[in-house]
Amino acid sequence: MKCILILSVVWLCHATAAQAQTDTTHISADTTAVSRKVTLTMGLLYSNNANYYGQTAIKPMPYAAASATLQFRSGIYFSGVGYRLLNDSGSIVSATSAGVGWGFKMGKKLTGDISYSHTFFPANSPFLQAANTDNATAALKYHYWMTSGLNVDYAFGKQQDLFVTLSTEKQIHLGSFSKGKDLITLTPSVEAVGGSQHFYQTYVKERKFLGLPLPVLPGIPGASEMVTEEASRFDLLSYGIRVPLAYNRAHYMIEVAYQLSVLGDKALSGAGNTNSFFNCSFYYQF
Repeated sequence: MKCILILSVVWLCHATAAQAQTDTTHISADTTAVSRKVTLTMGLLYSNNANYYGQTAIKPMPYAAASATLQFRSGIYFSGVGYRLLNDSGSIVSATSAGVGWGFKMGKKLTGDISYSHTFFPANSPFLQAANTDNATAALKYHYWMTSGLNVDYAFGKQQDLFVTLSTEKQIHLGSFSKGKDLITLTPSVEAVGGSQHFYQTYVKERKFLGLPLPVLPGIPGASEMVTEEASRFDLLSYGIRVPLAYNRAHYMIEVAYQLSVLGDKALSGAGNTNSFFNCSFYYQF
């Protein structure tokens, strides 16, 4: 049966995903192998909530997305995505994304992918990643009886953030309805996401005179001052599992997927909370 190139959602993302996580910053082609011909893959996706490396906004953000990816024999591909937040009564399109990438082989079992995408967000967008409109990704996958991956995402714009995702998955063949013409697969995966976080810290700073701290004397102010400044750190953001069930044929795929993400203890918001995501998607390849 002809192999289907599968689109995924990730800034997300995976990037991709991440996909890695299901990364909802963009949808891109799965370029773990160079295609033998030029392919165009169209996709439609529904999600019950926007997923940003396991994190969510305060209010649920169900959305629908339409995507297209054009991939060439060399492994170079171009992608575009349009998002529509279902609880947004404003514009028809809530965000759009355009990207370019290159998938390549590095050996019999090792493949790589590098990509760049830019997302156009309207003013006051509720997406968590709206401050970072640009995303550069480098990914490695090692294929053995399972598939393990490493994704590094650098998101930049008004802020700069770095995300590293480790994942392992196993595709299980469940059979078919018509022998040799279709295939039912279950591909459970586990992942852990580390990322940078921005926050403000306040501390007491002693004032010095000639290199020595000023003495603290009753009734004499100025020996110390309160200082607040922006800081950042790299911590475990989330970890979890994803279970996609797919029906594959030569030119199309239908998939439903459930993802459970647990936020790390040092996450700035919702530390230790669990988030559930349900996705339903359809992809057709020409």
